[in-house]
Amino acid sequence: MGEQVRRAVYPGSFDPPTMGHLDIIQRAAQLFDEVIVAVAVNSQKQPLFSLEERVEMLQECCKALGNVRVAALDGLLARFAQQVGACAIVRGLRAVSDFEYEFQMATMNRQLAPEVDTCFLMTHQQYAFLSSSIVKEVARLGGAVDHLVPPNVAHKLRVKFTSTTAGTPTP
Repeated sequence: MGEQVRRAVYPGSFDPPTMGHLDIIQRAAQLFDEVIVAVAVNSQKQPLFSLEERVEMLQECCKALGNVRVAALDGLLARFAQQVGACAIVRGLRAVSDFEYEFQMATMNRQLAPEVDTCFLMTHQQYAFLSSSIVKEVARLGGAVDHLVPPNVAHKLRVKFTSTTAGTPTP
């Protein structure tokens, strides 16, 4: 009998992907046979980048990682994890303040898909302050984000905000 593939899902809105996200992706790729980066549609957020743009940016960021693939996620994470045969959901924690929300989500996902565990990875300390919201605000105000996001993402942010009026991106 063949050995079962240990597959994990790393979900997020990734609007935009940051170096903190890539840190978690790279580390998860060392722990699991396959990692599916699931780019989520979040109805509670108004994204700067379209779902397609976020998937494309992540595909570019992850192309050197042979066991990582990127997919769009629209619906329940637990159901998606079951459909792709994942044994785990990977979540990154920046600070203790992230834990309460993540604990609630992990508990709900466990109710919906008991066979799928949630694994928490602490972000590298240099990214503990980093969030996509902060990156967007710095970029919108003309600050340097090259050390916060991969080069392709920094380029996309410059394009998005260069063609702006008063800091509002053009559609």
